[in-house]
Amino acid sequence: MPTKPDSARSSRPSRPKHSAAGRRLLASAKEALAYSRREIDLPSYALRVPESVDVAAVRRALGLSQTAFAASFGLDVTAIHAWEQGRRRPDRAARVLLAVIAKEPGAVRRALAA
Repeated sequence: MPTKPDSARSSRPSRPKHSAAGRRLLASAKEALAYSRREIDLPSYALRVPESVDVAAVRRALGLSQTAFAASFGLDVTAIHAWEQGRRRPDRAARVLLAVIAKEPGAVRRALAA
């Protein structure tokens, strides 16, 4: 049987064996298998929702008035008044949001940007 001359062979460049995404997927699958076999421990963390938040301190640290703070983070200004005066306590979801605002206000602003 005749063979093809060199010029008739495909001139496509060879592709890498796996793409970067494929390599990451394989590595993740191997890590999951090792974890399921108890061969490795994966890093863990504990979440802590604060029982109370000093709303006025968070707001002042950002240099914002109550109105500007409310507008910046999608909060109700009357709720901010009540929280700061001690008439009401932020619920769990509000405390989580306030904790994130205290540490990463830019992330909250980016997430809420239109």
